[in-house]
Order: sequence, then C-alpha cells, then structure tokens
Amino acid sequence: MVGNDRAPLFEALLKHISRNPSRFHVPGHGQGRYLPGELSAPGGRSLFSLDLTELPGTDDLHNPGGPIARAQELAAGTYGAGRSFFLVNGSTVGIQALITAVVGQGEVIVPRNAHRSVLGGLIVSGAEPVCVAPEIIPDFGVDCGVAPLTISRALEAHPRAAAVLAVRPSYYGVARDLEEQVAVAHKRDKPLLVDEAHGAHLRFHRSLPNDAMAAGADASVQSTHKLGGALGQSSMLHLQGRLVDGDNVAAALSLLQTTSPSYILMTSLDLARRHMARQGEALLERALELARQVRERLTGVVGIRVLTEDCLAESVGLDKTKLVISVRGLGLTGYQVSSLLAERYNVFVEMADAANVVAFVSAGATKKDCDALAGALEDIAIRDRLPAALALPGAPPGWNKRMKPRDAWFSPSRQVPLAKAGGMICAEAVAVYPPGIPVVSPGEEITPEVQEYLMLISSMGLPCHGQLDLTLKTIKVVVE
Repeated sequence: MVGNDRAPLFEALLKHISRNPSRFHVPGHGQGRYLPGELSAPGGRSLFSLDLTELPGTDDLHNPGGPIARAQELAAGTYGAGRSFFLVNGSTVGIQALITAVVGQGEVIVPRNAHRSVLGGLIVSGAEPVCVAPEIIPDFGVDCGVAPLTISRALEAHPRAAAVLAVRPSYYGVARDLEEQVAVAHKRDKPLLVDEAHGAHLRFHRSLPNDAMAAGADASVQSTHKLGGALGQSSMLHLQGRLVDGDNVAAALSLLQTTSPSYILMTSLDLARRHMARQGEALLERALELARQVRERLTGVVGIRVLTEDCLAESVGLDKTKLVISVRGLGLTGYQVSSLLAERYNVFVEMADAANVVAFVSAGATKKDCDALAGALEDIAIRDRLPAALALPGAPPGWNKRMKPRDAWFSPSRQVPLAKAGGMICAEAVAVYPPGIPVVSPGEEITPEVQEYLMLISSMGLPCHGQLDLTLKTIKVVVE
C-alpha cells in the first residue's frame, strides 16, 4: 500500500521536538524535565519494560488488592481523601463515572461553562442538567465560577437534584471560594462534585488556592498529568464523606474505563504522587517565581494586561502558575498572538481565545523559556500592535434546553445548513477547543443568538470539537 513506509504522527512529533520549543502547555512535566527520575530508566531498564498487564504480583485496576490498592491508599492520604482511584482514561472518565454513579437519570446542577466531558456524562447516564451561569471577569471575558447564591436558588427550584457540580479552578486558573459552595450543597444534603482537572498541584503550596478535598468537597477529579507531574492522560478521582458511595463510583469506573489499563500510566501516577509529596512545595515555589518574573516584566507593556488577583473579587482566588495575558489592547486576538508566538518565536502556549493567550508555567518550565515568552510578547507589542484596541467579544449566547442531552443524542437526526437551523433542536455539541466549553449542546435550541455566534465561529475558522461537519457549514439537528 502506498505510504506504508511513512509514520506521519511519529514524524510530526520528532519534527516538533527537534525545534526545541519553549513550552507552556500540558503535560506539565515539560517533556520529561519534571518527571520522577525513576520513570526515565526504571531499574536501569527502558521505560517500556514497565508496559505489562495483570500478572501475579502486578494487581488489577478493576479489582485491586495488591500494589495498585496500596498505591491508591497512599494517594488518598497525600491528597486528603477517604478513597482515591487511578484513572487511565483522563479526567473525562472520572467526571462521567461520578455523574453515572451519583446522579443516574436524575437532575444535577451544572455550570454552563462545564467541559464537554460533563456533557458525555449526561449522555451516558441520562441525567437532566440544570444549568447555571458563571460570572464573568470584566476586561478579560473570563468566567470566575458560579456564585453560591445562584447555586442556592437552583437547588431551591430543583429540590430533587441529586448533586451539584463545580468547575474549579477553571482553565484560566481562577478559583472561586469553594467552601461557600460546599456549605450551600450540604445544607440540602447534596454532594458537591468538583471538576478539578486543573488543580492537581494546589495542595502542595501555601500560595495557591486550596484544593477541593481541603475545602470539604465530596468528590474531585484531577488531571495529574496537567501540573501534577504524571504522564499525559493520567488522572485521579478522590472521595470523602458519606454523600458519595465509593462502591458505586468503583462500579461506574469499571464500566467506563478500559479493561487494558496502562501500567506505565498507573506507575506515573504512583511516582508523581510520591514526587509531589516529597518535593512539590520546592518545585512549585520555583514555578511561581518564574511566573512572577514574567508577570512583572509584562506589566507596563502597552497593549498587554496580565490577570492578577487585583482583577478578582475577594471571594475568588488565582492559581498564579497560569498566566492569562489579555492582548486585545494590541488590536489582536489571542488566536493571532498564539500563532505568532509559535511560528515566529518557537513559543507554544496552552491555549488562546478571542482576547487572551494562556501560558502554564509548570515545574518543567525554565528561565530560558520564560524569558523567551516575555521577550516574544514585548516584541509583538512593538511590531504588530494596531492603532485601535480589539473590542471584547460578547459572551457566548444563553441556552434554551428543550430535551435531555441523552434523548437528543439518540433521536433521529439530520444535517441542515447552519444558516437554516434557527429554532431547531441541536443533536450534537459544538465546542471551541480549547477550552472545550460547548456553545450549544444536544437538546438545546439553536436560537438566533446561538446561530449568529456559530456562524461567527465558522467564519473565523476556530478549532471546534463535537460536531460532524468540521467546517461548521452544517449542523446536526433533531428530526421533530
């Protein structure tokens, strides 16, 4: 067959790493700089010698009673949980297992800015979402979580809701006070489940917002690979208290997780936990100092503004290892600046949106990388700044749910031109990725505002996930 002498993905990865880029993205180990040394050459052997299966003495993730069970117990102790689970299908499977086990086909209070993995959980379980709107930080267009009063009102209107789900910290490192949300949920004897994908490192430094377990949440799912030092796709799920049945969660994980878990990924979780317990504070101190230097250097650069705690309400904290850099004062979009950083300066950030670029300063970052990022942005501010600042884009449109996500997903559907889809019920998700927050989800009406927003996304050529038509010229709708 033509082309069988090629390995396109392998070749693309080799080409990228040969550029020796400056990295401000996940996984946080910085292509091995921050990995525990034992993982590089375990026992003097190749990493691949750990690529094993369920054998006598290696245990079974789905029925652990040996070293996996002990490793998970140590993780629970380190992260302040009553029970912890290793996840080898990313945080996505943890979120979906929690919704399946805790909510089932009942109602759940969900922030409208939830990641598309939550939508997957709603479809798998058949749960009914009660969406609540997060508040927005002025000048940055970034959400800062859902106010406790909003959650309280939602629970009052939906007293049979099985749980409350929170996203904290956000992709932008914004962390609303979680204790208040816990108190609101527990007042009605409801568990608080936390999508803590971006908070696996929070527990290990006093200058960071507290983590979900410390705040009293009943469950949290953490992407250990993001800033916790594990390999990509490696995550953990933590439980505490009486409101979430750990055996039900274990059963849901057994249903949803692969039956062939990677021992390399599980080992990376075990070693990352030990590494953070021993050295996490020192590693994060260094990362925070590097981030502080970049933030200080960019202060005063015309057209650039960096998100700081001064921009936030008193009840909202900030993970200062994440640099949220508004570039709209340059008259440029975050997408344009992200492309310039990569193509002109060999600097790769975690994500961009219409107004900002977001750089993760992990323990794997170096002073050289940080100087390259700051220098590149200073140069862009001189060379590429336009006379007029870019208007802050409007918030994504509101929602009008007309069907359960699961019902819409499995209903008969058809593709229609986006320009003619107004008033119809969407049968798929459309999420700009990153950050992966759906603009419209299955079961929601394609209102004129949603239609206009999607057409804008299509015209800008933004990367989207979830929809069948990658060009977004057409959209899948429910046949009514």
